Amino acid sequence: MSVDVRERASRAAPARLLLLLGPAFVAAIAYVDPGNVAANLTAGARYGYLLVWVLVAANAIAVFVQYQSAKLGIVTGRSLPELLGERLGTTSRRAYWVQAELVAAATDIAEVIGGAIALNLLFGLPLPLGGLIVGVVAIGILAIQSRRGQRPFEAVILGLLAVIAVGFLAGLFVSPVNWTEAAAGLVPRFDGAPTVLLAAGMLGATVMPHAIYLHSALARDRHGAGGGRIRILLKATRLDVLLALVLAGAVNIAMLLVAAASLRGVAGTDTIAGAHAAISAALGPAVGVVFAIGLLASGLASTSVGSYAGATIMGGLLRLRVPLLTRRIVTVVPAVVILALGVDPTWALVLSQVFLSLGIPFAMIPLLRLTGSRAVMGEHADRLWVRIAGGAVAGLVVLLNLALVALTVAGA
Repeated sequence: MSVDVRERASRAAPARLLLLLGPAFVAAIAYVDPGNVAANLTAGARYGYLLVWVLVAANAIAVFVQYQSAKLGIVTGRSLPELLGERLGTTSRRAYWVQAELVAAATDIAEVIGGAIALNLLFGLPLPLGGLIVGVVAIGILAIQSRRGQRPFEAVILGLLAVIAVGFLAGLFVSPVNWTEAAAGLVPRFDGAPTVLLAAGMLGATVMPHAIYLHSALARDRHGAGGGRIRILLKATRLDVLLALVLAGAVNIAMLLVAAASLRGVAGTDTIAGAHAAISAALGPAVGVVFAIGLLASGLASTSVGSYAGATIMGGLLRLRVPLLTRRIVTVVPAVVILALGVDPTWALVLSQVFLSLGIPFAMIPLLRLTGSRAVMGEHADRLWVRIAGGAVAGLVVLLNLALVALTVAGA
């Protein structure tokens, strides 16, 4: 090969990698959903910069876990639910599906509620009507995936992710952030049991079970599996996950920093509506509107991705293919009912995160066992140090979420 040909090939390689990006940005929507908004604003408003380190650690865990999920789909050509469905007996498979489906439903409820809150903030719409509108718009987004395929769907979700980023990063540029204190917040520490509870909730809102199930299917459907492309695809996937999760992490940290700088000690910031009012008062109505638009984009994108995840779970474990649009229509009903009953929406969001925490071990532990198995992954099985790191991460996540449940029950 001549020097010119090698140079052209080397210049083309990054471009080819960029064309392979996409699945991780869809999965990353789970990391900037309305549950994250509630947890991050609460952390900053109550404790300032104390828990910045939690978001940094949670984001590092998310990068590791989401790469493992995508790697599983690329190497095996199967999603995590499909691989579990092939290995579990009928009764175990159905029981596993029930818990995974409940997790997906809890996620969906949170996303619709978040979008309804945003429409209420922007236009004063009643929450039940807002929830219904969010469900209808999500049906339109899912129709793109059903009719046009995954790439156009990824493009729409990426556009919504950009709106989310602008909506939640905008306040950072006008907030009086104390960067010295923010840097001190990178040192791991707590300040009593309430901060442990909140830290566990922030982790539970970040490491989402449905994103773990979904990413393996997204990568598999986008890239296929097998052949000599696996190493190239894994390299592209590492970049995909890193870029997507760094963006999601930056959005989450920005929310906490804005709350710490502008909402610390302000009454009423224990709800999203109260935090929005305080942001508007402290940083100006324009920032408040941009924040609400970001929250709306978060609700719309995350509820669409949640429905996609639910269909993936059902298809893999029950071997039933329910159309995404049908599933969206069915799952929007519980959220609208909750809103119609007058349940406090922020409380419902927080409760959904507690429920989601129960599903994390059921997704993470089987994932790490499969990616560490040579029988499943062949030469791409995790090395010993990756398995040890994965075990430590899984143990940490399980312990923190057990603490979340225990402290929540104790405080009830």
